[in-house]
Amino acid sequence: MAKTKLLANQPRNLLIRGGRIVDPSQGIVAIGDLFISEGKIAWLNAGRGGPLPENCRVIQAKGMVACPGFIDLHCHLRQPGFEEKETIATGTRAAAIGGFTTVCCMPNTNPPMDKAAVVEYIKSVAAKEGAVRVLPVGCITEGRKGEKPADFGELFASGAVAFSDDGSPVSDSNIMRSALEFSRDSGLPIIDHCEDLALSQGGVMNEGSVAAKLKLKGIPAAAEESMVARDIRLARLVCGRLHIAHVSTAGSVKLIRSAKEEGISITAEVTPHHLTLTEEKVIGYNTSAKVNPPLRTTEDVEALISGLKDGVLDAIATDHAPHTARDKDCDFNTAAFGISGFETALGSLMVLVHRGNLDLAILISKLTCEPAVILRKNDIGTLKPGAAADVVIFDPNKEWVVNPDEFVSKGKNTPLASSVLKGKVMATLYGGEVVYKDESVKLEPLSKQIGVKGG
Repeated sequence: MAKTKLLANQPRNLLIRGGRIVDPSQGIVAIGDLFISEGKIAWLNAGRGGPLPENCRVIQAKGMVACPGFIDLHCHLRQPGFEEKETIATGTRAAAIGGFTTVCCMPNTNPPMDKAAVVEYIKSVAAKEGAVRVLPVGCITEGRKGEKPADFGELFASGAVAFSDDGSPVSDSNIMRSALEFSRDSGLPIIDHCEDLALSQGGVMNEGSVAAKLKLKGIPAAAEESMVARDIRLARLVCGRLHIAHVSTAGSVKLIRSAKEEGISITAEVTPHHLTLTEEKVIGYNTSAKVNPPLRTTEDVEALISGLKDGVLDAIATDHAPHTARDKDCDFNTAAFGISGFETALGSLMVLVHRGNLDLAILISKLTCEPAVILRKNDIGTLKPGAAADVVIFDPNKEWVVNPDEFVSKGKNTPLASSVLKGKVMATLYGGEVVYKDESVKLEPLSKQIGVKGG
């Protein structure tokens, strides 16, 4: 695999030439040029903008796709408190390599994001050390203990973009009701990790024949679905904004579909690993495939893909969960849950496109404009003129081998090690600056280009 570079402070005028521009926010799928000036999208499609300045640089994107930078609604940057697993610096650099220009970091840190001071700390570190935009998600309960609601107003004022106790469910229905009431008034979504702990307690993988064969305690689909059903009822009761995290079962898809048909304000996300892997990956006691919610069955995967296609599932989120080798190199029952997902997300998802399971424009929509709608941010996830120049350029046909030792993320825990993926991010721009590019991608002055003219 070609070596990679992380760059910054590049010239503010850049032409991406001859790529396949895909922007679902505008319904655009066309071969053309994209011009960026002073950190903003200036115009797309040659001939529609003004003349190009002499200090313009050019990226030749023939055969590649240029689209809005990906938005991840759900990741774990681990800082503060678990810097041995990941930091904001390493996590956002890994995100850039994966094509993500906006990431929403979950609050299961130490201390957790239940106070304005923690949110402000994360924003400060991200401003100094982050390679891409970091949006903090505040806690639903104090200390994520599930006992007392956090101060939603304080967290809202400090810049939290959503609320969640991710990693833990909100088991107390009255607290969940209060959170949803605040979401109705503030417009910020409540992101719930749906898990009935009484049903899942002690479980380490999907409940079924594979778990029985391996003599491992399973987590039934009902553990997720019962909490999804409860949350839907509460959202209906108070007209709150509910977002279901990492949907993994066919039953959950059915419940969400019915709720949407009823007009309840509900959105949902699914991860790359739940879309592409099954419980079979656990065979051999493969701890890199231990994740919560667990990898499910082929039937569940098919339902999740269908849910993406028909709009029941609104977004694809990585649930990037980096761990140390010590966390995973142990007995399956004691190994940590989680997969490091930033750097393999696109490559793993492109298998759905290459197999004909999912249209490329739908895939990109679920990674860009639809997550932006959930966050109610209209200046990201789009290539509209005047929007922030967050752009990813990827080669949909480039094959590469997953080598966790080459990950920028501190988390090397992936079930995709040694897999050959088809589809690779070649460059990522954040605010018009090249924060990542593959070494094979040339960034050249306009003067070296033949036939490049202003509009």
